[in-house]
Amino acid sequence: MCGNELSDRKKLILRSIIEAHIETGEPIGSKYLTENMQIACSSATIRNEMAELESLGYLEQPHTSSGRIPSDLGYRFYVDSLADSYALATAEIDGMNELMKVKMHEIDKVLESASKLASSLTNYTGIAIKPRPASAFISRFEIMYLDESNFIIVMLTSIGSVKSRSIHSDRELDRDGAEHITDCLNACFAGLSADRITLPIVMKFENMMTAFSSLSQTLIKSVYEVMNEINGGSLRYSGIDHLLRYPEFSDMSRLGELLEVLERQDDILSIVSDNDKEDISVYIGSESPVKVMNNSSLVFKAIKDKDGKTVGAIGVIGPTRMDYAKVLSTISSISGNISSMLEGGSALGKGGNNLLGEGDNNDG
Repeated sequence: MCGNELSDRKKLILRSIIEAHIETGEPIGSKYLTENMQIACSSATIRNEMAELESLGYLEQPHTSSGRIPSDLGYRFYVDSLADSYALATAEIDGMNELMKVKMHEIDKVLESASKLASSLTNYTGIAIKPRPASAFISRFEIMYLDESNFIIVMLTSIGSVKSRSIHSDRELDRDGAEHITDCLNACFAGLSADRITLPIVMKFENMMTAFSSLSQTLIKSVYEVMNEINGGSLRYSGIDHLLRYPEFSDMSRLGELLEVLERQDDILSIVSDNDKEDISVYIGSESPVKVMNNSSLVFKAIKDKDGKTVGAIGVIGPTRMDYAKVLSTISSISGNISSMLEGGSALGKGGNNLLGEGDNNDG
């Protein structure tokens, strides 16, 4: 159904029921609407309209109540056609401005901070997602020389993160030797996804290492470790305790099933990684391919860099009785600010500069 069959009065009543139910968590009856929602109709007229909305699938009637609650279809129509834009309060805008002031060098940390902000502003569980890339690779290697026995290999990945590994050398190493190792790594592995690193390429690397061939296996292991990390995707949460505030999650077995999905990560990572929408994605209740999320909604927005490549996503998880207008506005504003940061290069460092910039960060 697309909602074309709904009159303006039905749309007004449906919207009023949804917004009242979001606020109270209770089934909404005609008396509540006439007394609190300023609908200029008689109770009898409202009851008839509510019955028709139920027959069309937009409302449901709990067995223990004469009132109605929105169905997943009702919420979907509300999100797509009825919800007003939410005006962010000054304090909420200040929170976003504080996020933008923080100079960070890894998109993972930018997304995690954004997830915490989304959770605090909406009172739902915030999520920071690094999707599974189709063919991630290390785009550039650099080495931070420490002393004659130790250095750090720094790897800028194609998904915008910076990874590093500390390496100990039994052979004395000077700065020229470190530069030689950097050249070997870039010549053999930069720009190649894991499935393109073949045995001949590994052998070429070992031959190029010459006097430092004893480090070859350690360096190759580090490269593969990072490849596995950046191709696996990750999911982090903020404010899981917010779920406990809502009666929808008072059933501990139901809450336990949802927490298991969040812990396992694979299901939600698949939803995000397989989604190519430019706009905010909203999965309401039974729309989700994850069965145990039938009483939950997942809202997220992909974050793209200046080249249009998806580097992550932020969003929230909460009950289907979610304040969608506020959530959509919050996610839109935060994601827009992050995109602006990425376009300006403040989150990842400027091209051509040292990857770590000021405030060196070692991700061991």
